[in-house]
Amino acid sequence: MKRVVLLLFAGLVTLPQALSAQSVARLKAWAERADATISTLADEEFSRLQLSQKEAEEAMAILESQWRKEMVAKHYKALVENQFEHDGQYLKIKKRVFGEEPTDGRSLYISMHGGGGAPAAVNDQQWENQIRLYTPAEGVYVAPRAPVNQWNMWFVKGMDELFESLIQAAVASWGVNPDKVYLMGYSAGGDGVWRMAPRMADRWAAASMMAGHPGEASQESLRNLPYMIWMGEHDSAYNRNTLAVKHGQIMDSLQRADPAGYIHETHIIKGKGHWMERADTLAVSWMAKYRRNPYPKRVVWRQEEIVRTASYWLSTPKEECRHGAKVVAEYDGNRVEVLSCDYSRLRLYFNDQMVNLNKPIAVYYKGKCLFKGKLKRTLATMSQTLSERGDLRYSFPAELEIQIP
Repeated sequence: MKRVVLLLFAGLVTLPQALSAQSVARLKAWAERADATISTLADEEFSRLQLSQKEAEEAMAILESQWRKEMVAKHYKALVENQFEHDGQYLKIKKRVFGEEPTDGRSLYISMHGGGGAPAAVNDQQWENQIRLYTPAEGVYVAPRAPVNQWNMWFVKGMDELFESLIQAAVASWGVNPDKVYLMGYSAGGDGVWRMAPRMADRWAAASMMAGHPGEASQESLRNLPYMIWMGEHDSAYNRNTLAVKHGQIMDSLQRADPAGYIHETHIIKGKGHWMERADTLAVSWMAKYRRNPYPKRVVWRQEEIVRTASYWLSTPKEECRHGAKVVAEYDGNRVEVLSCDYSRLRLYFNDQMVNLNKPIAVYYKGKCLFKGKLKRTLATMSQTLSERGDLRYSFPAELEIQIP
């Protein structure tokens, strides 16, 4: 303490810097406590001290270790029983593992079966088929069993939480890279891809829809998610074939207007009906080429029927989330532009991979500057975002809430 006082007197260091230098050491001591949990770290006084970039990086390594430990414990029972539970719904899983584990971690393929509003035995048989349907060169291939036996079985309320639990368990216990998680599905499973790919766009590295019906789903949120459409030319039930062509053209139009986004391919298989005779298996190697970008420079986020409060580096007020509400935002260097927003306020999250947090950040809305200044990195923000998002890539050291005029 005398040394800190002397340094302060000499003008060599400020009090916040002196205290901040202790934050990582205190975090290490905190992580060794039996009662340590990421969700309560923000209650610790030292968590609100300002961090340097180096300290934030060191802190993230400690938080990642703690998060993995918590996720292993949280999902241990689910992995033993091969089923996840949320709010009374159960997601049973079957899995196969292919290839050697790469140095950057395994891939995870979540492959949704067909069926729908049918007796449980029918959907069980479709589940059995799905686990054998695709064989990636590398990765953990998981076929989940839909929690309900109804037409919208893959996108009912609660599916977001079930999929998030599955991903967390795979990352913590199976060595999966969180940026190599892929979504796919056939028939009713394809219905699920149409909805869940845009709804959880910030979770997937790529997605492929096989023989499904798009319903009311929008493709706008697929801006940063490579996406495939596969359909048999004669798969005319519920107009699936014509709708696949139509939505492929929508993707074409979105990409023409925004050439840096909306990577996609549409495959209408000549002469085939609902069963494409495995032509769609090419989707697996196509998806494997891509990695998730958790911090895209431009985000287009439109709410689906079941709303979410966060996507990529944005979050919105829960009470204002509604089907169709939309926000478009982008950043270039330390300048952020909110191009459109259907909310009264917007929370922005930042890290040093996105911007230079050592310099001021400017935020504009339709040409008007809403904020200009430097943001603090803190453990409190890192732990709160990690706890709320449940994803290692979305632990942000800095945040800013803006009011939309």
